[in-house]
Amino acid sequence: MSESTQFSPNSSFQESGHFASDPASQTASHADQDLLDQARQQGQAQQLPFAGTVTPIQAWQLVQDGVAQLVDVRTAEERKFVGEVPNSWHVAWMTGLSMNRNPRFVKEFEVKLKDKNVVALLLCRSGKRSSAAAEALTKAGFTNIFNIEGGFEGDINDDKQRGSLGGWRFHSLPWIQD
Repeated sequence: MSESTQFSPNSSFQESGHFASDPASQTASHADQDLLDQARQQGQAQQLPFAGTVTPIQAWQLVQDGVAQLVDVRTAEERKFVGEVPNSWHVAWMTGLSMNRNPRFVKEFEVKLKDKNVVALLLCRSGKRSSAAAEALTKAGFTNIFNIEGGFEGDINDDKQRGSLGGWRFHSLPWIQD
């Protein structure tokens, strides 16, 4: 992407109140642009089937700067009982306790994010389901889909617990719980 790339989310993005200023005039700062370019280059080097991967801290910065939308692809149950990122959108990759693949995932995503060039950062529990979801969205024509490394809870440690090896909560980033 060039320095002049403009991130213009659709009208529902504006209505969410997510941006502090007019998103149509929002352009990526040099730091944000460099971050996205580096993530894209690393994604290409790793032959990822989507744009790239960002850390939770990088993701939060991009969201705060108004150049990306965070989309949580976990189940509704996970969001309710484990927690969620404030102002994130929800489009479940899998549904229910049985974790069945959501056959309407791409269609539901398209309804929320009509512009296939908007930067979207996908979050799941550990980064694995969001990686699969990112691949599906890229195959559907979305061009700026990034996975959030470590997801919301991070990987399992030696004690078979999550939360101590990376992830959104590990980095003390904002989250809420019902």
